Formats: sequence, structure tokens, C-alpha cells
Amino acid sequence: MTTYKTRFAPSPTGYLHLGHAFSAIIASELAEKSSGNFYLRIEDIDLGRSKINYEETIYEDLEWLGLKYEKQVRRQSEHFKTYEEYLKKLRDYGLIYPCWATRSEIKKIILSGGKKASSWPLDPDGQYIYPEIYKGISASRKSRLMLSGKDFSWRIDIKKAISFAESKIKSKISFDEIGLEPKGIRSAEPKLYGDLIIARKDIPTSYHLSVTVDDSIQNINLVTRGLDLYPSTSIHRLLQIILDLPEPKWFHHNLLRDKNGQKLSKSTNSTSLKSFRNKGTTRGEISKLIKKIDPFPLNEVYATKQT
Repeated sequence: MTTYKTRFAPSPTGYLHLGHAFSAIIASELAEKSSGNFYLRIEDIDLGRSKINYEETIYEDLEWLGLKYEKQVRRQSEHFKTYEEYLKKLRDYGLIYPCWATRSEIKKIILSGGKKASSWPLDPDGQYIYPEIYKGISASRKSRLMLSGKDFSWRIDIKKAISFAESKIKSKISFDEIGLEPKGIRSAEPKLYGDLIIARKDIPTSYHLSVTVDDSIQNINLVTRGLDLYPSTSIHRLLQIILDLPEPKWFHHNLLRDKNGQKLSKSTNSTSLKSFRNKGTTRGEISKLIKKIDPFPLNEVYATKQT
């Protein structure tokens, strides 16, 4: 029987809501059912929006939910040097390049081509596919821009990276999904993101790079997360191959939605767990509410996922 090491990785940029509770419960119970380990990670690389009061509330919410996680909590903001080491590997492989383009500049370039912005292809996150403005510029121009001190980001050359990874494993890139139907090996599609940002000048990482590195360092062998992050799996698998990191299995679950069918989120001010606590709602009532929205057949899922 597989022993799972799972994690719950919230960002302290707002209060947790029922969707977070749902995700944390799934990760916790899959670990518990397999006599595994459940870890907590604080994904706080967004230094401007991350707040200590939100982080403290995360601990309070998980305690209230009765979820027990391993004692050592990983805070991403304490590991920028580690991410920089992996970023350097990508530079050494020649798979990333600096980009000075702002969002407004990217949109201007798109519109200057005589096309409407609405007709330009979007990545799975709804962002414009990068039009490769600074890709392939001369060494002298690159040097001048670097010396100018202008802010820049690091973008991954997605075609080159895919070719590098596929040559390394001598096959197409894929990942093992054990949550969604049909279960099993699925083809990865990192090209859907184009040359996405992998790090910035001031912060030597991005969500994609840090989460991939952290899952390896914490020995996570089952990544559980919502369907909204399903497309990211293709990028994370690509990075794992390039950086020689172990491959976990993935378990993507449904998203809890409101009565209008919108997913619960911080940006839409979904009712926070803190608000439920302050109203005197019990943990049992929260569990019933979640199961009413989306009954999660844990025993059935676990029994059919083992190898």
C-alpha cells in the first residue's frame, strides 16, 4: 500500500474560506488513511500582499478544523537562496532569458500588429501569451538593458525547455493523475503557457518554480489541489524533469462553488473560516456544510487509488 506525503499550501494574502478547508481536509485525510504525513507550507513569496495576521489566522483555522500537520512548517520567504540555486541551473542550461516587457508594453505590441487584443491567444491563467519581444535580442542590447537597472523578469523558453526535457527522458512529457477520471497517465501540455515568467529580478522565483522545488524538498509524493491549478501541473512536471526532481502523483479535486456557480475565492470575498468561527459555527457543522456542497467519498477514492 502506498504511503502518501501530502501538503496544504495556502498563501497568507487573505483569510481562508470553505474551499481551502475542503482542500486541506482532502490532503490531510489521504495522508492519514495511508499512515502517511500531512505538511503545511506557507506560500508567501508575494511579499507585498502577504501579511502576518493572515498567516496567524491560517494556524488558528487549521487548529479549529482539527487538522494535524507535521511540526516543521515551510515558509517560502525563508528560502529564496534555494530557489535562486535552481534558477541558476535553468540559466546554465540556457533555458531562460531576461525580459523587460511590462504588461502595458505587451498589450501595445499585440495591438500594433493590427489584431484586437481579444483575438490574441491566452494561457490557461487568462494571460496573453508572451509575444517574445525580448527573446533573441543581441548580446550588446541585452548587456545595455542589464546595466540600465530597469526591472526585468526571467522567462522560460518553452519550446527549448520542452525539447530539453523530452530528450532527457526520451519520451513525451506526462504525469500520473489519480483523482480525476480517467485516472492514470496523462499528456502534459506546457506549451499552452508560452514563454511564461519563472522568476523576477527582486524575487528569484515564481509560484511555478518555488512549488516544484518545495514539493521535492518536503518529499511530497501526492500533490492534492483544486481543478483551477490542473494546467499548472504541465509546467511543474516539465521543471521536475529539467531539474532532476522526483515525480509525485497528482490528485486534483473539484472546486467548491457559490450559489451562482462561481468558485469560492479571496478576491470575491467568500465567507472566511474566521467569520464562521466568530459566529460560533462548530467544526462538525463546517464538515457537514462542505459535504453538502460536494460530498467527498474518501474511503471509495482511497480504496480505488492504491497500487
